[in-house]
Amino acid sequence: MSTEAIDPRYVDIDQWPTIRAVEAMLEGQMAAVAAIGSQTGRIAQAAEEAAARLGTQGRLVYAGAGTSGRIAVQDGVELYPTYNWPQERLLFLMAGGLVALTEAAEGAEDDAKAARAEIADAHVGPQDVVIGVAASGRTPYTVAAIAAAREAGALTVGIANNDGTALLSAADHGLVAATGTEIVAGSTRMKAGTAQKAMLNMLSTAIMLRMGLVYRGRMVNMRISNEKLRLRGQAMVRDIAGVDMDDAARALDAVGQDIKQAVLVAMGVATEEAHRLLDIHSQNLPAAMRAVQRGE
Repeated sequence: MSTEAIDPRYVDIDQWPTIRAVEAMLEGQMAAVAAIGSQTGRIAQAAEEAAARLGTQGRLVYAGAGTSGRIAVQDGVELYPTYNWPQERLLFLMAGGLVALTEAAEGAEDDAKAARAEIADAHVGPQDVVIGVAASGRTPYTVAAIAAAREAGALTVGIANNDGTALLSAADHGLVAATGTEIVAGSTRMKAGTAQKAMLNMLSTAIMLRMGLVYRGRMVNMRISNEKLRLRGQAMVRDIAGVDMDDAARALDAVGQDIKQAVLVAMGVATEEAHRLLDIHSQNLPAAMRAVQRGE
């Protein structure tokens, strides 16, 4: 397994001048991102299928152990403030439980039985998308979670840093960034972790794009939770609907600070009709706007 191997170039790194060690780390980080280059088509295909599968009810489920599990959770928790992705449509399966986010529970990664039980207990099914992350690509907990989810009809994505591994075979979509040896042997929080985070960022953002939660480069489904974000939302409504800031503010107030609904209201749609249009178009703002422009 290349992520666990000792790289002879770095066997004396603890004796190097610190600046030289840090420069080597930077080189490794850049190489980690470059390793994703061959996966862009696969990431795009997985995102398109995930968006179609999730619809208005499906859940995004993240599964992993240790460092990989923590990186997966980090990606998922950002979806609520950034895209207002409903928290009830997010599920995190972490080997050893969520306490393992801050406390080591490395032995839990071997518990395949627990992973299968958690998939069953969560009633994972055909509307759900399950993303499993493991640097080795063979972590029993993560492989079992993906296999059980696929058996239950969910769409599954496996992210690993070693090719030809069980996780990639178990998933509908296998994404691999072959980052190779680490500067500190086995420390997959370095190159492997960087590549995992980048792939997860790309995958989840592309899913949000295809679900219509971004319009003209703006986070139109953003959750407004403070004055800074209210002003940002107001500016979005102004720019998209072609109104002034005062009209944008009134539209936001009329719909409880929902940016997508406010855009439609600012375009002249009644508040109840704005809500209905977004519902029938699966919360996809561009689709709802086209319906308004067609007079539907």
